[in-house]
Amino acid sequence: MQTEYTIALTIAGSDSGGGAGIQADLKTFSALGVYGASVITAITSQNTLGVQAVENLPSVCVASQLESVLSDLPVRAIKIGMVGDAAAIRAIAAALYKYKPQFVVLDPVMVAKSGDALLQAEALDTLRAELLPLASIITPNTPEAEALLGLSNLSLQDWGKINSIDEMKNAAAALLAMGPQAVYIKGGHIAGDACDILAMKNGFREFSAPRLDARHTHGTGCTLSSAIAAFLARGFPLEEAAERAKQYVFEAIRCALPLGQGIGPVHHFHALWGDE
Repeated sequence: MQTEYTIALTIAGSDSGGGAGIQADLKTFSALGVYGASVITAITSQNTLGVQAVENLPSVCVASQLESVLSDLPVRAIKIGMVGDAAAIRAIAAALYKYKPQFVVLDPVMVAKSGDALLQAEALDTLRAELLPLASIITPNTPEAEALLGLSNLSLQDWGKINSIDEMKNAAAALLAMGPQAVYIKGGHIAGDACDILAMKNGFREFSAPRLDARHTHGTGCTLSSAIAAFLARGFPLEEAAERAKQYVFEAIRCALPLGQGIGPVHHFHALWGDE
């Protein structure tokens, strides 16, 4: 008799340094007891110092990977990260319409922590129109929320319109009106404790944790969204999935790996390797 496994799929870019993107997502899935499949949308030459090059894969390649995985594996949750360009977004949307996964977690990755652009500016409208309405939950940070709402462009130098918990709630409500079933705005760019906002049709929930004095935080956004996808795939309700994901990322940052010459990665396997 074949054992039934919980399966999640990540659709994202590859991080050659291993700290974010596809690599972070698959590590997160594995750490949280979920089998991970992957669809690669872009290849990045990347390390702890930044992104040196980005090559988006053709949309036919993205579509082919999606068909291979979804036609064979019973995927329960899909996490979408870096999508690169409008053609890839349309290919992903077509697959979601065809296969109708139970959960879709959209992390609208636009700019790397180093400031390097990961989403073409002309693809932003396509992302809003094609993927937001299909998402069970979206997980932008405040600069990404501002870009989605048209308050700023894709440059980190232009952000700064959302600066408080109340403004995060207002932004989350506005994003909720754009079609996703829920919105989780990460408050890492806001002063004070690390407070995130979950907006649902029936109200708000705050998730707060002490702000760690941490340098090595590469991959936090990818890790948070893939953790939410993993917990949803395992059957946890949305609020509990978000709460568990927040705690998982907190511990991953606390135990982060001081690798490389720049911003090192969070520790996805902190519970397995021990607190070193």
